[in-house]
Amino acid sequence: MPTIAYIGLGSNMGDKRANCRKALELLDSAGRVLTVSSFYCTEPVGYREQETFINAVAAVETDLPPDVLLAACHRIEEQLGRTRELRWGPRPLDLDILLYGERVVDEPDLAIPHPRLALRRFALLPLAEIAPQAMHPVLKKTVKHLLHEIKDSHGVVKCGQENDPL
Repeated sequence: MPTIAYIGLGSNMGDKRANCRKALELLDSAGRVLTVSSFYCTEPVGYREQETFINAVAAVETDLPPDVLLAACHRIEEQLGRTRELRWGPRPLDLDILLYGERVVDEPDLAIPHPRLALRRFALLPLAEIAPQAMHPVLKKTVKHLLHEIKDSHGVVKCGQENDPL
């Protein structure tokens, strides 16, 4: 039976919008993209000396189990030039499984829900746009509720038109 997974997308290298759009096309190989949030312009978190990010969230209906979905996300990142040299460093694409239905996964290489989801406005804001009533299966709170509670002060604003500078 298919599951709805919410995948966070981020890019801060090259043509950020094109990277995210290409990732959405490639995500169709992992399932069916049902809906996508707006793009949000986001200050970097962690390693701050880098370009602004574009972030979004996609709802993907998938038959893949979580570990296979993660592997598919990693292949897409690599196709678009991602290397893993600096934690939280610049990258053309980052794909994170934020939620996978109501499943909780706690494995060495995979944690669902995403362990920092409730702490990051850049993930919660686009997720709340497309799935405000989605439930965090550990905290037992809706995404809308988590967004209301968040203390993250990093700048996150909806990106404007195609030709807006980032």
